[in-house]
Amino acid sequence: MAIAPQLSSSTDPMPDEASGAHVDAPELRLFVMGLFFTFGGITSLNDVIIPKLKELFTLDYTQAMLVQFCFFTAYAVVGLPAAALVKRIGYMRGATVGLLTMMTGCLLFIPASQHATYALFLAALFVLASGVVLVQVVTNPLISLLGPVKTAHSRLTFAQAFNSAGTVVFPIVGAHLILGKLKDVKVETLSGPALDAYRMAETQTVMHTYLGLAAALLVVAAFVWMNRDRLKGERHERSSLAAGLALLQRPRFGLGALSIFLYVGAEVSIGSLIVSYLRQPQVLALDADGAGQMIFLYWLGAMVGRFLGSAVLRVFSPGKVLACNAIGAIALIALSTHTTGMVSAYSLLLIGLMNSIMFPTIFSLASEGLGSKAADGSGIINIAIFGGAVVPLLTGALADKSGSLALALALPALCYGVIASFGWYARKPAV
Repeated sequence: MAIAPQLSSSTDPMPDEASGAHVDAPELRLFVMGLFFTFGGITSLNDVIIPKLKELFTLDYTQAMLVQFCFFTAYAVVGLPAAALVKRIGYMRGATVGLLTMMTGCLLFIPASQHATYALFLAALFVLASGVVLVQVVTNPLISLLGPVKTAHSRLTFAQAFNSAGTVVFPIVGAHLILGKLKDVKVETLSGPALDAYRMAETQTVMHTYLGLAAALLVVAAFVWMNRDRLKGERHERSSLAAGLALLQRPRFGLGALSIFLYVGAEVSIGSLIVSYLRQPQVLALDADGAGQMIFLYWLGAMVGRFLGSAVLRVFSPGKVLACNAIGAIALIALSTHTTGMVSAYSLLLIGLMNSIMFPTIFSLASEGLGSKAADGSGIINIAIFGGAVVPLLTGALADKSGSLALALALPALCYGVIASFGWYARKPAV
């Protein structure tokens, strides 16, 4: 998932100005782009693991959405401490700590699998997400430092393509590895020792997938550590949470932060429900593996839309484009929930295309006119990503209460309605 497309660290307003350290290191740029690919992919992998755990532990939708709640809560809990740590130890060492934390989260899938306990899986995901947050605090400013100042923006845009590629590739591979066997067994027919044995065996599949990730993360962490002293003369600007919170009193920024909260929540909610939605008899009636293989289309739409949107935003007002995309998302939800078969399925998947430009556009519109307080605003935007924890949980609760995924999608639609309003409100430049 492309969580922070053009968001620099919450520690630095403009890394190329504030840090004072630039290195022309193509091999480091390649590895940093690999980090974008990895944390984007790991985030979208949640969309695959949710239906797996839901089936294994016979969870309702509210309980299943605790996966996203634990993952995205890390943004609220760890974001500011992670920024403080990066200030203290520097970018490269901070990236190493983040990678090792991610690796630790992956390794915690071992005891979670051995005990076949849902709570342990949630704990492992929180630790994994904490590492992702720390790596994200580092990567955007770091890619700006690894090369000439004049090409920093193009490098960041190029790196984001790797992030989007991760969100496309990981669900394809993950669906095959994690969901492949669900079609062979009906969990609801098992009980007692047979159910325990099945859970134990199938959680091993999840564990092996994350152990592979842990091994890859260790290799990358070792490379980053070996290059920990490549950046010389790092400097980091101080930022203030109190100053950031004060910005919420500005209508433009306050509505923008709320829109980030709702956008991430809506995007994650829909992505998390894709497998269950496509498995419905009136939609495509697919097995878990088949439905999981289609998740990539949701994220592919976001990747393609990012490239198309970059051209569109050069011609049309960003606020109006944002409003149109949000209205488009609402229309697609309405179309999907009022039709059946292929039309219902693909209209839901096409929402990824509408999502594509939302985060960077909301961020840029909200940040207009902040000037020297841009870093403080960036920190608040990072915290607003916590919407990815709250909105999916409420969407799951609505699905359980109503007994209908179609009705539950009314909540993401409402989120897009607020985003459309913000786009129209912010259609004119800040004064």
